[in-house]
Amino acid sequence: MHAVVTESLEEYLAGELEPAARREVDSHLGACRVCRQEVAGMRDVSRLFGSLQSGEKLAPGPGFYAGVMRQVDARKPVPLFAGLFNLNLAFGRRLAFTSLMTLAVLGSYLAAREAHYPEGPSPEAVMAQESSPAFDTASAHDQMLVTLAAYER
Repeated sequence: MHAVVTESLEEYLAGELEPAARREVDSHLGACRVCRQEVAGMRDVSRLFGSLQSGEKLAPGPGFYAGVMRQVDARKPVPLFAGLFNLNLAFGRRLAFTSLMTLAVLGSYLAAREAHYPEGPSPEAVMAQESSPAFDTASAHDQMLVTLAAYER
């Protein structure tokens, strides 16, 4: 379709187009066979949609609203947390197995990557950290010797 028709097609089909614009669209439709066929097809579709509408208004039968309210009142709300305990046993087993497999895969990945981490602070760094006033006690000296012995392996 050409721009002349496309810009005002909805108003043209609804019959709400201003007279000057309507004459312009009519003159274009008189000269352009493709646009004329397209507009005719749209009118047919519009007519078919209009025929789908029924003239009668549907209303619910007597007692419909009362029946709905009885059903709503009869249902008791179930807390969402309680729904977790109503799991199917097979689903629970699959969930537990999947969780364990995920932990195993992640654990093996982390264990494989652990060799790339530094081993820890050097003995000099440990001694520098322990130079606080509380280090003057006898038990602190023993702890320092155990720490340094652990780094000598």
